Amino acid sequence: MNATPSLFEDPVVDAVSAPADADAVIGKSVTRLEDRVLVRGEGLFAADVNFPRQLHMRVVRSQVPHGLLLGVDMEAARQLPGVVAVWSGADVAEIPPIPFRATKVQGLEPYCQPILAQGYVRYVGEPVAVVFAHDAYVAEDAAALVQPDIEVLPPLMDAREPTREFAPGLSTEPTVIRKGYGDVDAAFATAWATVELDLAVGRHSGVPLECRGAVARYDASRGVLEMHGAAKKSHWNRDEMAKMLGLPPSTMHLYEGHVGGGFGVRGELYPEDVLVCLAAMRLRRPIKWVEDRRENLLATNHSREQYHRIAAAIDADGRILGIRNRFFHSQGAYVRTHGPRVADMSAGLLLGPYRVPAYDVAAHYRLTNKTPAATYRAPGRYETTFVRERLMDAIAVRAGIDPQEARRRNLIDKSEMPYTRPLDALGVDVVLDSGDYAGLLDKTLARADWPRLRQDIARRREQGERVGLGLAMFVEKSGLGPSDTVRLTVDRSGALELVTGAGSVGQGMETALAQICAHELGVDYQSVRVIRGRTDQIEFGNGAHASRVTVMSGSATQIAARKVRDKALDVASKMLGVAAEALHIRGGVVRPRGDAVAPGVSLAQVASYLHPSQKTSDGYAPGLSAEGWFYSEHMNYPYGIHIAQVRLDEGTGIVHVEKYWVSYDVGRAVNPKMIEGQIVGGLAQGLGGALFEQFTYDASGQPLSTTFADYLMITAHEMPPVDVLITEDAPSPLNPLGLKGAGEGGTNAAGAAIAAAVDDALGRPGAIDRLPVLPEDVIRHLAAPRA
Repeated sequence: MNATPSLFEDPVVDAVSAPADADAVIGKSVTRLEDRVLVRGEGLFAADVNFPRQLHMRVVRSQVPHGLLLGVDMEAARQLPGVVAVWSGADVAEIPPIPFRATKVQGLEPYCQPILAQGYVRYVGEPVAVVFAHDAYVAEDAAALVQPDIEVLPPLMDAREPTREFAPGLSTEPTVIRKGYGDVDAAFATAWATVELDLAVGRHSGVPLECRGAVARYDASRGVLEMHGAAKKSHWNRDEMAKMLGLPPSTMHLYEGHVGGGFGVRGELYPEDVLVCLAAMRLRRPIKWVEDRRENLLATNHSREQYHRIAAAIDADGRILGIRNRFFHSQGAYVRTHGPRVADMSAGLLLGPYRVPAYDVAAHYRLTNKTPAATYRAPGRYETTFVRERLMDAIAVRAGIDPQEARRRNLIDKSEMPYTRPLDALGVDVVLDSGDYAGLLDKTLARADWPRLRQDIARRREQGERVGLGLAMFVEKSGLGPSDTVRLTVDRSGALELVTGAGSVGQGMETALAQICAHELGVDYQSVRVIRGRTDQIEFGNGAHASRVTVMSGSATQIAARKVRDKALDVASKMLGVAAEALHIRGGVVRPRGDAVAPGVSLAQVASYLHPSQKTSDGYAPGLSAEGWFYSEHMNYPYGIHIAQVRLDEGTGIVHVEKYWVSYDVGRAVNPKMIEGQIVGGLAQGLGGALFEQFTYDASGQPLSTTFADYLMITAHEMPPVDVLITEDAPSPLNPLGLKGAGEGGTNAAGAAIAAAVDDALGRPGAIDRLPVLPEDVIRHLAAPRA
């Protein structure tokens, strides 16, 4: 299954001149540019945006998980002073349901969500009506007066139950995603042994500090509809909302301010976004909506909930011959903007760093009467790393070998890279571009001083402590294409402006792009002003998702910076009478190489030389600016390892995470400190899903986790000391800088490592078969008789 080399021989960048002399900005942990305004309290979040004459929108949500919507009595609400309008589904029936980003899976359109319930309600929290009033308090009071008339139907809460009718002629299982290769039946028929597990990952999600919000206004004088509070996928959201509202995309502008955490859930296209825009056009008033925390936990995308039955066929040495994987993905009530992507990635990316000769997977994508689900940091990988690494531990037990040895015997070797699996994920062929998995395992064990750790664990156990160690390996994916673009301009003052369609959700993208630009152009990174999150400033953009910004937007930035640099050197050559090849740029000044005191010209002077008002343009295109486009047909695959050390409290069942190690190969680190921050932050979310966070429902379909008293977020108190090892052993061959994404590695293997560590502390291999690992689970295992 080695890759076809030609996949990686295609040119991936525009033809540009050689790189600038390095100012060594890439690789330095410089201070983040984004934080200046935030630490001064000058950030602009959605709730901070206000316009004169604005109205406030309040959403009336279903309190019933499943039912026939017979009518909505809105009269009392309309009579309340200060109320301007009240709408039910009948008032917006002409607006099409919210679409999803296309994949190869067909037939999902009938399952998309309307902006207000039409005929049925399908989860507690579904928008049934909206109220518009002069202030937010009146809107909330009026919303309480709206009376939906609902005939309650039995809810479907478990994706493993038999399917039912979603609507006439439509099943609650819209599709089964099947993938595979090799002769799995033969692998199992000839196996020395088989190992089979039933595993579950609970329902949890990203819970940003900032709840969702949107402010829309329609400027009739310009014929422009604006929406403030966008994030993540501004251009896609603009295009799809314009289509839903019957507008040309060029007449709709989305604005992304500061974002209090994205994590996959913030910035998707939700019913509330469309409703504020529609109301701004109809009512000719700015419309503001900001959700409260209960709404956030009820209505923002959930994620993760999957149930796997997985089996491996192995030989006597513990080497994998084949894997069968059947799982149920609990999508919730509707298909939202991600479509079946989480289930698709779970099917296509489960195999991680291991060599698997035959594979067969069936992903049952099922609707239930829960909040709709979509992506959350490391979607499909958090779930499947837990499943795969549990399987590897079980294989080790069955073969009678150490868990690390079981992994080593099945790892893909670096000599096999690039490594093609006959699979796809997100519509892209899975080709592992580079990696030295065994090498990273060696480095990680050395970093953690594994023999000493085991000795310490053994000593503490002799003293009666319940302590354990767990290790998990993973492969991430990043750099999703197919394209990205930026526009770079140097103005007559010498200031640099980089315009990008990428999104900033707190990950440090402005700093990373400024560093790449400065590195190529020979300027101070702090002189680069990054403009992002404005669809009126750049026609195309792919936002911030799938750990793609540094790879895709960063590569486009490199290309644009090189074009500007080459033009500046050429013009300066004429101005100075020195060959361009003998010049370089340092500190924003072009001068001869190796002569720091020789006369030079600044980039400001070059920009003035090229200004269209000057007669010196000399045949050059006006302005010192350039666009950079970067294309990539394949994703790239960073990889890493988590190690957890835990102690069990035998009285309470609480799992204390004493220390944690994460190693991660990112190909090339633009800003190591920012990557470390991403990893530690991501780990907090991974540990939350492993030990604390879970959306639960009662048997009637009522959600039980609608406040922070019930939905337990991890806090700083529970976070362990974390040792992060960032390596650059396997640069990606898919982009000139060798970059791979770093946003999701801290989350990916947390559940798997914690499960293995708790197993070890219990002394019961395979005891942990679901996440989160709750205190009652630990108590139950401690009380169970040993086999």
